[in-house]
Amino acid sequence: MVIVGDQRGITIPDLSRDRIGIPRLRGVRLVHTHLRGEPLNEEDLTDLALLRLDMIVALTSDGKKGQETIHYAHLLPDNPAKRVWEVESSCSWNDLEINFLKWVQSLEDQFQRGQRAISTKSRKEKAILISVSRENRDVLENSMEELRELAESSGVLVAETIIQRPQTISHSTLIGEGKLRELLVKCMQLGVDLIIFDQNLTPGQMASISDLTELRVIDRTQLILDIFAQRAHTRDGKNQVELAQLKYLLPRLARKTLALSRLTGGIGGRGPGETKLEIDRRRVRERIHLLEKELERLSLRREQRRALRKKAGIPILSIIGYTNAGKSTLFNLLTKSRFSVEDKLFATLDTATRKLRLTKDLWVKREPMDVVITDTVGFIKDLPKDLLGAFRPTFDELRESDLLIHLVDISSPRRQEHMEAVQKILMELGLEEIPLFLVFNKEDRMDQEEVRALCKRYGAVSISALRPKSLSDFFMELERKLEEIYSSKMEDSKVLDDFCKIPNEDISTELLQQVDKRDWV
Repeated sequence: MVIVGDQRGITIPDLSRDRIGIPRLRGVRLVHTHLRGEPLNEEDLTDLALLRLDMIVALTSDGKKGQETIHYAHLLPDNPAKRVWEVESSCSWNDLEINFLKWVQSLEDQFQRGQRAISTKSRKEKAILISVSRENRDVLENSMEELRELAESSGVLVAETIIQRPQTISHSTLIGEGKLRELLVKCMQLGVDLIIFDQNLTPGQMASISDLTELRVIDRTQLILDIFAQRAHTRDGKNQVELAQLKYLLPRLARKTLALSRLTGGIGGRGPGETKLEIDRRRVRERIHLLEKELERLSLRREQRRALRKKAGIPILSIIGYTNAGKSTLFNLLTKSRFSVEDKLFATLDTATRKLRLTKDLWVKREPMDVVITDTVGFIKDLPKDLLGAFRPTFDELRESDLLIHLVDISSPRRQEHMEAVQKILMELGLEEIPLFLVFNKEDRMDQEEVRALCKRYGAVSISALRPKSLSDFFMELERKLEEIYSSKMEDSKVLDDFCKIPNEDISTELLQQVDKRDWV
């Protein structure tokens, strides 16, 4: 097929269905003229990359016979010099002697060899991770490392990571046009069909990048939602994940078309009727409403269970912390449970609650007592708002806790950032008033002098959830924390009793202030 254009341009038909699958050349060659003798320009090379052309050729002439020259360029497979394309010139049109079909087949074979170089026996998807921001490079590198861990937790093979700090950020594609075409060629060279952005993309940006590259594009939020979808096992967890996914999807339903419209009868229903887009949006809203009702019903059951625990006077402890801090490992150690434990982000999604009897072997002074302990889903910085809203019923479990055990991976170089992220989420959830017990985990991976210094600095205790013998200081501090909580409750109860016994006219201002401090009013 030959398509002819003129000086105004050339209309290329939709090629999105041609030669898709493993990224490869399009099977299209573009030949055009440069009447002033100029070589291939930036626009030509952009077309070469974005359209994945086999070759682009410019025929040039300065008006003198025999002085015609030819310039041509083609994309390059992965190479040590990291070059994207090869631009070549010939003195005369007649000097270009090439068996094109054989040449282009050889070029595609080189692309295929480069793609197989990082292939894997398992059926993992290959992706390029990219971060585009003007923040400090150290911040971006830390965030990119976490994105890599998220991608690997999701079962994605990371082919390459790219960090760009542009002077100005494009509102339409986030990434600049030059970097975008390099990214597309890099995806071709490595056999990648998935791009994951560290930043959250707007629906317009996601559509623009996907249209220009014809690759699947997702952002950080979508990746986290995918991990949650893989790890949800209980009915509650599955509903919460689906609700978060639908809330994320709703504003991204676009491209209204009459071609898929459905005629409806009755007054006001004549004409084009509902478009496919409108139908999809209505169904998503209906499903969101149904899931919210179901989660509300399940939440009532949890409230009933919490009320029974509160009535029994059993202390409620909740283990919280950044994802992959070792919360489930500690929970299994304390309760002798066998919940799945993996060295991955968000290995635990569904909350678990068990009754724990603190015997004399564990306790220091007290008689044996029972507590309820809960393992919760891990936190992460910039937790998506849709996810935070969908999992609010689960986070409500924390509201009834007498003590939050904040577990921190002390061996992580980003522990300070993780602690700040957890504190920020606790404030967003309105849980900052609940007593907090700071515990450093994985002390066996650190020098003990450094561990002791960090514990003294933050007022924490250190443990290794893999070594039961390391928990002695943990139980001593836990006992002290619970005694403080009980003393505070007894004091509040005494103030309330005193307040109720005094006639209204004899209530002192000082006593009123004490009551106000405890929010009894």
